[in-house]
Amino acid sequence: MTDVMPSPSLRLTVDAQALAANWHALDSLPAAGRAGAAVKADCYGLGVDTCVPVLRDAGCEAFFVAHWCEVAAVARHVPPAQIAVLHGPLTDADCAYARAIGAVPVINSLQQAALWNASGGGACHLMIDTGINRLGIAPAEASDPRIAALDVDILMSHLASADEDSPMNDRQRRAFVAVTAKIAHRRASLANSAGIALGRDYAFDLTRPGLALYGGVPRAELAGLIRPVIAVEAALLQCRSITAGESVGYNAGFTADRAMRVGTVSIGYADGFLRLRGPGNALHHCGRRLPILGKVSMDMVVVDLASAPELAAGDWLGVPWDIGSTDITDCAQQNILSQYELLTTLGQRLRRG
Repeated sequence: MTDVMPSPSLRLTVDAQALAANWHALDSLPAAGRAGAAVKADCYGLGVDTCVPVLRDAGCEAFFVAHWCEVAAVARHVPPAQIAVLHGPLTDADCAYARAIGAVPVINSLQQAALWNASGGGACHLMIDTGINRLGIAPAEASDPRIAALDVDILMSHLASADEDSPMNDRQRRAFVAVTAKIAHRRASLANSAGIALGRDYAFDLTRPGLALYGGVPRAELAGLIRPVIAVEAALLQCRSITAGESVGYNAGFTADRAMRVGTVSIGYADGFLRLRGPGNALHHCGRRLPILGKVSMDMVVVDLASAPELAAGDWLGVPWDIGSTDITDCAQQNILSQYELLTTLGQRLRRG
């Protein structure tokens, strides 16, 4: 083995100050309850080890993951009792793991309630389905003895259309309020990032922002509040000249109509820069736009260097995940990808740098 490390050709930068500022901004909104943090999917692709300590030190005390396999990584940085597992327990082994490590299950069904009670019970959270029809007990099940036997800390539900001005938002809020009167609990939680922007009636005791923490803007009301968090850069691997009539990439997706200087860049769909982000889009360098030519490959993309003729192999280009001239919102609109997909499809090579 050698101690010499190769130089990376991909860079992902997470602005810790911006991440902390976003949590503080969401936590301090007059219309919002105390803010937790959704840290599932490796903090939306940005890295648990990078993000959770920042959120913890900012003051966050409630962390939400989806899978039991995500608990251990988060528990390296925060007390396990602050970690909620949204998918809940499916087996006796899940219950045993929850007790051993100290994480808190979110109960989503009467079957899960019975399983948790049979394993010894104890503090849990409870999801109410108020209309999204994914996870959660039906409001009509609130009086079931299996629910009454639970020791519920956070009673929660999830908004289906908070990013839209939909009448469904108020219907879900009213349904949730009705259930809160029927189930003993210590705290109530309804709003995700977009739900926070809906106002005081949706805040309750605890909000569960995810996307907005990491720089996404799910509603216009948050546009001036949320700071950009990530920047992505990729290195030029090679520059070459092509003549009129020559093509670029798989299936000759681009054919030059003139002599051109083009560059091959070290990023592709294996890194989360998906093929649908090719035609019509661009990388950038010092404010100059470098249009993508042809199809995105697994590990490479080719750009037009006409606006930056001085660039050479080894130089770095900005990739539009970063919020600058192109923010996550604009990038998602251009590429038919939601902001959530732009973050969570970041590839492992990019995360390792």
